Amino acid sequence: MTRLLLLRHAKAVPQEDDMRDLDRPLADKGTRQMRKLADWAAERRIAPDLVLCSPSARTRQTLALIAPRLEEPETLYEEGLYLADGRSLLQRLRKLPDGRTNVMVVGHNPGLHELAVLLLQSGAGALARRLKDGLPTGALAIFALDGPWASLDRGAARLVEFVTPKELGA
Repeated sequence: MTRLLLLRHAKAVPQEDDMRDLDRPLADKGTRQMRKLADWAAERRIAPDLVLCSPSARTRQTLALIAPRLEEPETLYEEGLYLADGRSLLQRLRKLPDGRTNVMVVGHNPGLHELAVLLLQSGAGALARRLKDGLPTGALAIFALDGPWASLDRGAARLVEFVTPKELGA
């Protein structure tokens, strides 16, 4: 079974006039969020074999906090992931080789949330309803896919886990 993990970056500092959005770092709260999520991921032995990460400071820092608990996956920083919309993310995932069975995307809203909602199978239950309400900073949604990456499309995934920092006490 193939799994897709969508991780929204943790809480970042607000943008200031003299700062590019790309350079916004994590806030202290974001660091706490990711430490809790890293513990949660380690307990569940979440081990992606590939991580696709936006090149922004906040996504890189998010990944740096959780990566030591992920068993050293290959990591690609891709400019096309920075503030990508859901359709663009879907197109990128369709290009993955079938040998990749556990892929994590570390990115931004609204694109990650758009992708998550697009992938949800109809009648997906309470977990899916929670996800449809939003993908907060530091949240992780894990999907199971039955087909190859090239066939990934609307309604093609089952949401199997959805955890937010609030649920973890962060």
